[in-house]
Amino acid sequence: MSSNNLAISARGLSKSYTIRHQEEHHITLAEQLLHRARRPFARQDRETFWALNDVSLDVHKGEVLGVIGRNGAGKSTLLKLLSRITPPTKGEVRLYGRVGSLLEVGTGFHPELTGRENVYLNGAILGMRTKEIDRRFEEIVAFAGVAQFLDTPVKRFSSGMYVRLAFAVAAHLDTEILLVDEVLSVGDADFQARCGEKIREVAQDGRTVLLVSHQMRSIAALCGRVAVFSDGALVTVAPPEAAVSEYLRLARSSVIPDDRRRNGSGELRVRSIDAEKESFNVVEPKVFRFSVEVVDDAQPRFFVSAVIHNADGDAIAHIDSSTLGIWYRVDDQGSTLVGRLALDQPWLHPGDYWIDLYLCNAGVIDAVHQACWFTVLPDLPYPSPPSEDMLRRDTTLPSFRFEVLPALRPPFERV
Repeated sequence: MSSNNLAISARGLSKSYTIRHQEEHHITLAEQLLHRARRPFARQDRETFWALNDVSLDVHKGEVLGVIGRNGAGKSTLLKLLSRITPPTKGEVRLYGRVGSLLEVGTGFHPELTGRENVYLNGAILGMRTKEIDRRFEEIVAFAGVAQFLDTPVKRFSSGMYVRLAFAVAAHLDTEILLVDEVLSVGDADFQARCGEKIREVAQDGRTVLLVSHQMRSIAALCGRVAVFSDGALVTVAPPEAAVSEYLRLARSSVIPDDRRRNGSGELRVRSIDAEKESFNVVEPKVFRFSVEVVDDAQPRFFVSAVIHNADGDAIAHIDSSTLGIWYRVDDQGSTLVGRLALDQPWLHPGDYWIDLYLCNAGVIDAVHQACWFTVLPDLPYPSPPSEDMLRRDTTLPSFRFEVLPALRPPFERV
């Protein structure tokens, strides 16, 4: 394909990092010096981790390309390479136009500067001239809805105000390529809808958008094609429906690898979590079995926390074993604890769901995003089918009833 039709062309793009592992952890300088004196020739174990591995991808001019995958799949690394924030270890990428990026809330903003000053600073970082920023300034402020606070330092902004202004700058300035990483879930529903409309408008103007998101609804509505990533590799590029199906298939792994990118202090590791069935009826309990392995001898007691998300990424429920007075403890290194979680309520809307699983005490010991997927079947618990509007709006299905009460007598009678 001619480069005249391309906005981005990546060939064999790879990025590796060196991870160091140390058997003993030293907090103070004295402990570090003592360890070095006792073991002067001790060497740290090193591991090469490929965050992105041999990715080749073409993105057309004027295209909105979705990028999906589990946490750690390589999505953000791809955007950082495209933004030239970090160089590739191998491969090359060619960009046919200026790039504007919104990789996280407030990237490129200085907290001590005002909103007005940050608009010009961020525009300059993106390669815009002052006249270009002047021409777009009123549109940016109106879209962000922060005119009242424009001369306030952004460190006093709420996270929603921060991201509105950051997105407004990136979307309104005259860059040919816009990279957006998981920020459309920040802000209220009205702002998210305006962001979607702005992305469509940007694409209609012939500009190119790469949109990273866990919200499948946004991906399906905004993107013509979707790239699916897993473990640093590009799995497929397909229309939204086929790409989301592949994403869900890849996510349904019950055994969780020993992935050092997981959050937590690491004394314990979630080894597996399985749904008792791959799909459930609406009203039946959703039952899951999980296993926890001891990595470190010194074990505190812990509780298990789970957050249920629908396929669009919306959190539906957050449940902790500690609220039931249930705490766990595993004492021996190498031993395994097996537990069970049963979710009776609420009744979940038909569709696909995932569980984020956490092992916690005072802090997080292990945190696994999208640890388990399951499906709720569309056999609804009502005698008559609900309206399409009810199904479209609701995220849970309530148990309810309507009753006809006897007519009340008047408060008095005339004699």
